[in-house]
Amino acid sequence: MIAIIDYDAGNLRSVEKALRFLGQETVITRDRQEILDADKVILPGVGAFGDAMRRLCQYDLVDVIHQAVRQRTPFLGICLGMQLMFEGSEESEGAEGLGLLKGRLFRFPDCPGFKIPHMGWNSLDIRPDSRLFAGISSGAYVYFVHSYYLKAENEDVVAALAEYSTRIHAAVETDNLYGCQFHPEKSSDTGLRILKNFVEL
Repeated sequence: MIAIIDYDAGNLRSVEKALRFLGQETVITRDRQEILDADKVILPGVGAFGDAMRRLCQYDLVDVIHQAVRQRTPFLGICLGMQLMFEGSEESEGAEGLGLLKGRLFRFPDCPGFKIPHMGWNSLDIRPDSRLFAGISSGAYVYFVHSYYLKAENEDVVAALAEYSTRIHAAVETDNLYGCQFHPEKSSDTGLRILKNFVEL
């Protein structure tokens, strides 16, 4: 069973649909025990960093996320969900993230020819030993929608990079933690392969 955490941050149904296409049993939930009993946990999301953290606190989901991670359940953050795994964001100064990994989010610099948000298909430079990207070659295209980009403190956790007016830490993985700034559920066959790799960990 894969638990998709529901904290009113959108994008849940498209993730659920992609996983069901892959033959996976899923539950959209904010129930503590369902999350802790799940084989895998996914934190999707779109929206603002600070608002999302407030909702996670409102639904008492912060502690259960940390507990799931401590018990080494494979955990995948998607888009805003990946951002929340880190310490904070320029989008919401003063709002603390989940702090599962060290790093912060920064607004894209204004740059001629580059629109904000970064919206559309972009190629990835993939770390060769990545489990999340097994069977996917560097140069593969995935779909992004975001205005803030990650700088992970420890670049050893970065599984894929992208370029859009600056260098983006586009995906992370370390131990049982995984994250994609892009939307695998909207990234065609490449995205489905990424999700398949995650569920088969």
